Amino acid sequence: MSMPNLPQAMSNAADYRPLIDLKDYADAQDLVDFLSDSGFPVSNVRIIGTGLHTVEQVTRRKTNGRAALEGAAGGAWFGLLLGLLLSLFVPGQAWFGMIVAAVVFTALWGALFGFLSHWATRGKRDFASVKALEASGYEVQVTAEHLAEARRLARIDAM
Repeated sequence: MSMPNLPQAMSNAADYRPLIDLKDYADAQDLVDFLSDSGFPVSNVRIIGTGLHTVEQVTRRKTNGRAALEGAAGGAWFGLLLGLLLSLFVPGQAWFGMIVAAVVFTALWGALFGFLSHWATRGKRDFASVKALEASGYEVQVTAEHLAEARRLARIDAM
């Protein structure tokens, strides 16, 4: 079953050939930008990440107190939104009290849920982190019919 409305570059039907292997994504991006600036039809180019792996950078220790604080902050933002919406229907000067009450109420509930959700893990994950997908290298590929022109423009000798 083929995917409708996919550009040629995203379909598996095109015959792509390696143009060059590079260590950095920025170098691959610069090469494609150069080809584009030279008038090359870049819809016939793709950048393939090779040697993919995940990297998880630990950012800080997470405690029950920290989880409660983060929950309170998230709850307060939700409360601000809710308070602003509800204050549209409150007559007179009571709109400010509506906003404050919504922020305080949702911050307390957020703190409670943040604390309980972290406490329930029983210390299995007492840290916060950011995950990323990285590649060891990048292969710039071009469709077979445009490979010679790409090599000429990029001054890459045939392999």
